[in-house]
Amino acid sequence: MQGDKQVITYLNELLAGELTAIDQYFIHSRMYENWGFGKLYERINHEVQDETNHADALIKRILFLEGTPDLSKREPLAVGTNVPEMLKNDLAVEYKVVADLRKVIAYCESVRDYQTREILEVMLDDTEEDHAHWLEQQLGLIDIIGLPNYLQSQMS
Repeated sequence: MQGDKQVITYLNELLAGELTAIDQYFIHSRMYENWGFGKLYERINHEVQDETNHADALIKRILFLEGTPDLSKREPLAVGTNVPEMLKNDLAVEYKVVADLRKVIAYCESVRDYQTREILEVMLDDTEEDHAHWLEQQLGLIDIIGLPNYLQSQMS
C-alpha cells in the first residue's frame, strides 16, 4: 500500500528518536551495571527492549507503506556522568518522543491514516505512562529520600 510521503518521512524521524533512545539507554544500563546498581540496570535494560520494539513497529509500518526505513540517523546522545544526570537525560529523550509522537498522530489523523495513528497511540501510552512516568518517579524519590539513600536502594 502506497503511503502518504509525509507520514513516511515522519515515521523515519520517529525511528531516529527510538534508535537514539536505544543507544542512550544501552550505555546507561551498562554504566549502572558497572557501578553495581543492579536494579537500575535491570529496569533500563528492559527499556532498551521496549524501545527496540517501538523501532520494530515503525520499521514494519514504513515498509508496509512502501517506504524505506532509515536506520542511519540518530539524535545526539546525552550520556550522563552520574545517576541523577542520566535519569534526567533519559527523561528529556522521553519528553521529546512524546512531543514528536503527538505531532505525527495529529498529522496521521489529518490525512486519515488511522492505522498508523493507532500504532503511534500505543507507543505514546507506553512512553508517557511507563517510561516517562517511571523516570519522573525516580527523580522524585531522589528529592524525597536523598541521593545516597536512593543509590543504596538500587544496589543488587
